[in-house]
Amino acid sequence: MIDSKLLRCFLSVVDHRNVTAAASALHITQPALSKNIQKLESELNVRLFERRPGGVIPTEYGLALARRARLIEHEFRLASSEIQAMKEGGSGTITVGAGPLWTVYALPDVLASLIEQQMKVKVRLITGVLDTLIPDLLKGDVDIVCSALDFPDHPEVAKEHLFDVKHVVLGRADHPLARRRVIEPRELLRYPWIAFANDYVGMGRVGSYFSANGLEQPTFAVETTSLESMLSLLRLGEFVASVSAPLVPRAELLGLKSLPVGGTFWQFRAGIAYRRSSTLSPLTSALIAALKAHFRTRRRDAPLERPRRQPRSRSRNTP
Repeated sequence: MIDSKLLRCFLSVVDHRNVTAAASALHITQPALSKNIQKLESELNVRLFERRPGGVIPTEYGLALARRARLIEHEFRLASSEIQAMKEGGSGTITVGAGPLWTVYALPDVLASLIEQQMKVKVRLITGVLDTLIPDLLKGDVDIVCSALDFPDHPEVAKEHLFDVKHVVLGRADHPLARRRVIEPRELLRYPWIAFANDYVGMGRVGSYFSANGLEQPTFAVETTSLESMLSLLRLGEFVASVSAPLVPRAELLGLKSLPVGGTFWQFRAGIAYRRSSTLSPLTSALIAALKAHFRTRRRDAPLERPRRQPRSRSRNTP
């Protein structure tokens, strides 16, 4: 069995790509660190690093070990946190990665209810986009991701679909395009766009809409990590942005509206993702169960019939 101390030394070298810097971070001498790496290589009978002019890089064996070692380290942290919580009479800590929609839709309600039921729960909520959240999940930095499921299948990631979402285009209620009956794709290119930073999946979907209409991709004038800053900018200028439809009621409170764009803009499946190779903590399992129950209730309570059209108001001259 590999000593956990050797794995910590190994991961430090992987992260720093420099033995001296890794030794300093671990508060041990460089010879001691080198000896530990040699011992680990001897146990596995492979080379874990290659020396380069700028430092060291992991070999293919080193990369494989790093992926598993991070999961081992993460599981140890989870176990330590859970044991400490049990000693203090609590239920532990959970780290949740959430896409922009989830920060204001469904997840806050579920988390508030979960914390109310288990007062000793500690939740770390990390916001991001698919391009940042899924790597965090694979590294073990988050326990569960609530986001779009519009990413390639991965052998280590389980997905569970909870609801379907479509994207709309937002702008000011008095935006020049808001008065149009139907907005042609070409007209959207006349205005500056806002997007979430590092959201290459989302920007790619926006680009696909224009490509399908024989047009070039829009220019993203602003990239932000904050939903609130996006909505504020939309209020203050002639910007446009693509957001999930459930955000529209919140946006309308700020003087924004969904613009009447022609055609289907973007639809996707939303839900949760977690690592298959990780043993789910009781708290993570409780959150998954609570999210599933939340959306089962929403589907059950949804009206079975379409709302009736309101009769048109008659003018005073109508008999």
